[in-house]
Amino acid sequence: MTTDHGDGSRDGTAEQDGPDEPALDVAETLRLIREQQDRARDATEPDARLLFLAWGIAWLVGYLCLWTSAVHGSAGTGSMAGAQPEPWAFWVFFSLIAAAIAFTIVHTVTRTVGTRGVSARQGTLYGWSWTLGFVSYGFILGGLARAGASEEVIALASNALACVVVGLLYLGGGVAFCENRLYVVGVWILLVAGVATIAGLPLTYLVMGALGGGGFLTMAVVEHVLKVRRRRLAAGGVTAPAVGERAADA
Repeated sequence: MTTDHGDGSRDGTAEQDGPDEPALDVAETLRLIREQQDRARDATEPDARLLFLAWGIAWLVGYLCLWTSAVHGSAGTGSMAGAQPEPWAFWVFFSLIAAAIAFTIVHTVTRTVGTRGVSARQGTLYGWSWTLGFVSYGFILGGLARAGASEEVIALASNALACVVVGLLYLGGGVAFCENRLYVVGVWILLVAGVATIAGLPLTYLVMGALGGGGFLTMAVVEHVLKVRRRRLAAGGVTAPAVGERAADA
């Protein structure tokens, strides 16, 4: 009888201690799974913060150089209507844009090259879409120049067409990667391009630098804040249930 009672005590102890251990193991397993998912997502998806930052710097610095050069060049004439920037400003602008395009392609392809499946294919096609878009852009501008378009028309068309390419690609990226913020940025770029074209030269460059480049930089900050907040909520979401489970068991 004593032996049976002792076994019963040990069994009772096991029944009391047993539920806590699985609860702790499940919570720890969920935490590790979520951490691995976050790391895999960060390693295999394009980082919107970096893309926004690259284009924000390129547009802000490049367009402000064009604006400053055009205003300085028109100071002697007393009229800014249709003023054209200096050659050096165009070199700076196109160098920055080329760097932003190259970074976008390399970053997107690099992030998705090691993955398989539909998402990898989407990322690769999206990255190469930038190249195809701007190759077509160059041919269209060349055709307009051969057709006898004036310098002012070429300037306005080059800016507007580039914005259309970028804006539509951001719309496509928002759909492909299910990123609402990319889609919003695409809409913003298209609207800014319309306003800048109506404003005319050289105000076009000021509008693009302030609203276009500034919008990209703002979105880079917003994306960073939201990403940090998501990580904190995810960490808190794992800890809270585990504490609740232990309290319920107690």
